[in-house]
Amino acid sequence: MGELETIRVFLAVAEQRSFAGAARALGMTPASVTRMVAALEERLGVQLFKRTTRQVSLTSAGTIYSARVGQPVTALAEAAEAVRESQGLTSGLIRVSAPMSLGIRVLPSVLSQFAALHPQTRVALTLSDSFVDIVEEDFDLAIRISGPPTDKSTIWRKICPVPRVLVASPPYLAAQGTPRTPGDLGEFRCLSYANGPNPEEWRLSRGSRHHTHIASGAFCANNGDLLAQLAINGEGIALLPRFIVAQALEAGQLVQVLPDWSVPEIWLTLFYPPYDRLPLRVSTFSDFFEVHVRETRPL
Repeated sequence: MGELETIRVFLAVAEQRSFAGAARALGMTPASVTRMVAALEERLGVQLFKRTTRQVSLTSAGTIYSARVGQPVTALAEAAEAVRESQGLTSGLIRVSAPMSLGIRVLPSVLSQFAALHPQTRVALTLSDSFVDIVEEDFDLAIRISGPPTDKSTIWRKICPVPRVLVASPPYLAAQGTPRTPGDLGEFRCLSYANGPNPEEWRLSRGSRHHTHIASGAFCANNGDLLAQLAINGEGIALLPRFIVAQALEAGQLVQVLPDWSVPEIWLTLFYPPYDRLPLRVSTFSDFFEVHVRETRPL
């Protein structure tokens, strides 16, 4: 590794206050980061970090060194990025957050095709069905399936609506009966999509008629694939994105319930930190993802 790369690693540790965090941000192993910082300290003849079991912090010498090298390294990185962008080339790391089900079902083909076209760009993907603060956790992009955006600290871009359906297994409905109206749902076990103990609220409408049902049952979870499998197992009725249950519906493992009633629209949306201008690698990946979803893998 050259000295510039070593300094970049040092600055990442200083920013993350963690060797493991710097390794994740840089796409390296913690051992490599530790080794490079140790070599830098030996070359300079000073200790740059105070290390404890709880945290890593700069020494006074490390603070001075960070202040002197930070700006030139940033300027060099920006210059290199500007030159690549002027030629339409993408490179570097994109940190992406995405929901678990979408990530597993849709993103493998996106990532493989993107890598073939842009081999100098690396994608670090984190899958989570919990809300991720992309500013606080330093992501370049979040892919979300949700209602209307409310986060005022980020930039967002809607891609397409994501249809949802109420589903249950034929054996469950054969044993329990089939709801004819939303008011009947109180007699059935309902599987709730929720990030906490509070059950999901289902708001159903047909024309001028509206009904709200609290989806109470034996199970709630924050992952659609798990709820889909519970529904297949006969554990109740679930409200899920169609792309998650499409194969089960086609195979007859699930059937749609109350098909004449609709639920509020949710969207596949891209969220970005408050950039003044999207980095080329991020805008290129975003455009590629949008085209793939619209033309190759409609939701």
